Amino acid sequence: MNFSKFKIAVVIPSYRTDKEIQAVLKGIPAFVRHIIVVDDASPDSSADLVSAAAKRDKRITLLRHAKNQGVGGAMITGFKKALEFGVEIVIKVDGDGQMDPHYIPALIMPLLTGEADYAKGNRFRDFSALQQMPLVRRIGNLGLSFLTKAATGYWNIFDPTNGYFDIRAEMLAQLPLDKLDPGYFFETSMLSRLYLLDAFVQDVTIPARYRGETSSLSIRRVLFEFPFKLTRTFIKRIILKYFIFDFSMMSIYLLTGIPLLFIGLIYGSIKWYQYNQIGISAPTGTVILPTLAVILGIQILLSAIEIDLNATPRKAISKALV
Repeated sequence: MNFSKFKIAVVIPSYRTDKEIQAVLKGIPAFVRHIIVVDDASPDSSADLVSAAAKRDKRITLLRHAKNQGVGGAMITGFKKALEFGVEIVIKVDGDGQMDPHYIPALIMPLLTGEADYAKGNRFRDFSALQQMPLVRRIGNLGLSFLTKAATGYWNIFDPTNGYFDIRAEMLAQLPLDKLDPGYFFETSMLSRLYLLDAFVQDVTIPARYRGETSSLSIRRVLFEFPFKLTRTFIKRIILKYFIFDFSMMSIYLLTGIPLLFIGLIYGSIKWYQYNQIGISAPTGTVILPTLAVILGIQILLSAIEIDLNATPRKAISKALV
């Protein structure tokens, strides 16, 4: 396929990438019309190297932040510039060399054919490449991926935290860019917004490249910052999806299942403590009532989970470009 006829832009967030950025720029396919590099106030020589490369390759546009804004902040700046260029597809490629540009054709195909509105890499389909991923990252990504799927509603994707993705410009234009998370939670916040637009997301098998570089995503941030943001994203999604934008059986299940579960647990715990203090067995009715409430609450919430699983967007909104 002749990809040159399509208006495609690559956005590269750059921070401390002086060792890899030149190779990344050289690897971008010739059919890409715009290469937007956002230097996020990097203290190294990354910006100078990109400026030199821009003199040789007119596709390259360098944008610079006076203050570090995070990977999400850099991408928001790059997205805005890409929309100004009037492109049809925007691709995110990190400047650290972990994302192989040779997979760009495979990544954009679902968007060109109208199969998806947003496509992202999946590192977990290629077992041989997966073995190269550090064990700590592998375990952390699996756990974080499950929590991210629950928070965003995209149960059909396997590697939601993967930052190698592309998006149709018409979907990107509908996102409130300034409200996206400016940090490492950027991809997740973007997915949560796409879900509310009913955008279809598709996985594309793309192995990551690990060459011994140190991840700037700290364990502290994952353990303390991400759980709060994931919980907030989940609650916001449920309220908007099932109580603001619509009201269905899912809404009724939540309004009945959650109170039943918590009332049963609280009431049962209080009664257990009271009878345990006086050293006698609780009456049969006192035991059965909270038990039934808990069991019924769990059953209702399981039905709610099934509805949520089936509510994942399954058809692209964007029309095919080919």
